[in-house]
Amino acid sequence: MDKLTAAQVFVDVAYSGSFTATADRLEMSRPMVTRHIESAEAWLNTRLLHRTTRKVTLTTAGEACLPEIEQWLEQANRLVEQTKSQQQLSGKIRVATSMSLGFAQLAPIFTRFMKRHPNVQIDIDLEDSTTDLIEQRVDLTIRIAANPDPSLIGKPIAECESILVASASYLADYPPITTPQQLSAHQCLGYKNFDRYIWHLHNGDEFQSVDVKCNLSANEATTLLHAAIAGGGISVQPTYLANQYILDGRLQHVLAPWTLNPIKIYVLYPSRQHLSATVRALIDTLSEEFKNPAW
Repeated sequence: MDKLTAAQVFVDVAYSGSFTATADRLEMSRPMVTRHIESAEAWLNTRLLHRTTRKVTLTTAGEACLPEIEQWLEQANRLVEQTKSQQQLSGKIRVATSMSLGFAQLAPIFTRFMKRHPNVQIDIDLEDSTTDLIEQRVDLTIRIAANPDPSLIGKPIAECESILVASASYLADYPPITTPQQLSAHQCLGYKNFDRYIWHLHNGDEFQSVDVKCNLSANEATTLLHAAIAGGGISVQPTYLANQYILDGRLQHVLAPWTLNPIKIYVLYPSRQHLSATVRALIDTLSEEFKNPAW
């Protein structure tokens, strides 16, 4: 039996803790997972896993072998990648990201990538909540985060700047907004994962925090964006999403030059996963595309 596949199955089971989960993730039958584990144990002449009806755990030998097998797999994958040209990229990549980032920035990037590599398919999982990449079988995630999940590896590829926006129809009913504290008298649109709505604004070296009233809240930026366009109030929006609506006149930048602290955009993937040439190529493409973003 293929030693490389047996090693990959062992590493996957070591992290998933389940033959069934690994079978689902690697798209093979559970008996085949068992056969690969038995093959790896026969090859190394040692028992790698404790199996019970409830859980699967590493033996002492398995814990000792795991980092060595992972390193061996990395070397094997690099060798395979060296024999492939970029034109031969193929396979499916599952990506998790937020709706706003997927809608405004990633869909065009992914489309261009697949035109260059027609044998690649990309499956986008849009949600603002954090995804368990291993459980959900996600290859990589693109997230806006102050503190990304430490169990994942990756890198920042851009900064996300946010500004205050509102429609001209909403602003016409109020005096001009010239100071952050005036926001407390306005209808604001907030992210519902907070009990209190406090906007932390800065203008150069000056900082102010403002309690705002949010009668409408949501857990997703594009919903709040379109509420602002409809005249629902003032919204905090990332510039990558809001700028096109400011340019076409549907939104106005409120309280410039006050802004919120920028947050980094990360591309992240599970540290235990051995990246395919296709996933590596997509990460490189994202890094290049976000190097000088148009927004």
